[in-house]
Amino acid sequence: MQGSNDLGKLVLRVVLGVLILFHGVSKLIHGPGYVIGVVTGAGLPSFLAYGVYVGEVLAPLLLLLGYWTRVGALIIVINMLVAIGLVHLGQFATLADTGGWALELQGMFFGTALAIMLLGAGRYSLGGSNGRWN
Repeated sequence: MQGSNDLGKLVLRVVLGVLILFHGVSKLIHGPGYVIGVVTGAGLPSFLAYGVYVGEVLAPLLLLLGYWTRVGALIIVINMLVAIGLVHLGQFATLADTGGWALELQGMFFGTALAIMLLGAGRYSLGGSNGRWN
């Protein structure tokens, strides 16, 4: 039974890590200009926008490697809360054209990161299942 639990944790980590990392790679290629505009538009200092690299590049890499996994997942949870608060708050209580919640993708990213934060990395990780931050 433990083997399937560890395999499930690996699947969660890899899927979330890859999907969030796509967002980060896009920002590495095209720059954080949009995020800077959103952050400064909210009255916050522009340097905070560079935190997107932590949340969308570093944190997913931690998940994929299974190293400091709980910390990486916590960073993604915070990243998603900030993204929802700064970009998607107006959609919070709305439905998409397809009938689902307008923020289902963001909600799934948030919920998956929260689950990984609570479950840890599992055996299939660089940090091992007994690591303090895994």
